[in-house]
Amino acid sequence: MPPLTYSSYLRLQELLGLQTPASEGPTGPEHDEMLFIVVHQVYELWFKQIIHELDRLQTLLDAGDPARPRHTLKRVLTILKVLVGQLDILETMTPLEFLSFRDRLESGSGFQSFQFRGLEFAMGQKRRSAVDHYDEGTPARQWLEERFARPTIWDSFLHYLARRGYEVPASELERDVTEPVTESPELQRLLIHVYRTDGEAREICERFVDLDEGVQEWRYRHVKMVERTIGTRRGTGGSAGAEYLRTTVRPAFPDLWAIRTEL
Repeated sequence: MPPLTYSSYLRLQELLGLQTPASEGPTGPEHDEMLFIVVHQVYELWFKQIIHELDRLQTLLDAGDPARPRHTLKRVLTILKVLVGQLDILETMTPLEFLSFRDRLESGSGFQSFQFRGLEFAMGQKRRSAVDHYDEGTPARQWLEERFARPTIWDSFLHYLARRGYEVPASELERDVTEPVTESPELQRLLIHVYRTDGEAREICERFVDLDEGVQEWRYRHVKMVERTIGTRRGTGGSAGAEYLRTTVRPAFPDLWAIRTEL
């Protein structure tokens, strides 16, 4: 068996062979298509890591660990800053440069990123239609079905609070985890009490707010990047482009935002 090397450990030959432009210009593929492919492939790798970290977060919360969840959330927040920074790189591509190969994307669209749907599911933004978008029997559909049925990180946090002795409303602890997370005035009253009396739990709440804000920041920057690049054109894959993306900039943990005026 050959010795392990940097290249073999990272499987660089396979990795560097995955960038295959679809466009055909006078002298070969359009220059900027390589940038588009690399940035989006890197996005998918970071989505994989974020989901990996959020799974770890739930394991830690389920174990009642008060400290390491904060560290895990900090790592996710740092990754989100990198995701926002990648939009700066994409914005070095002018509208004409993007349009030079956009038609070759056909139905391909970031709207079809099953990993990002899994990230949304983990944060409680669940829609059955997001699962049904994928064909029955495909690996993406099977993976999403499993993620859709899982409790969210918010559910894990509420059970964490219950194990610390807080009277979390039964309706929240026993809720249908395939439904989106929605506001609960009763839960908000409890969260205000947590903020005022429990420093460890309050810190986890604040990291959840940071996570929510970080994802919203990325979504907002994504909207502006799309508007800057294609204006009001429809998105690839049949989406409404920037018009649709604007509707996604909303809180995942609405109770943590609702209590701000009461603290």
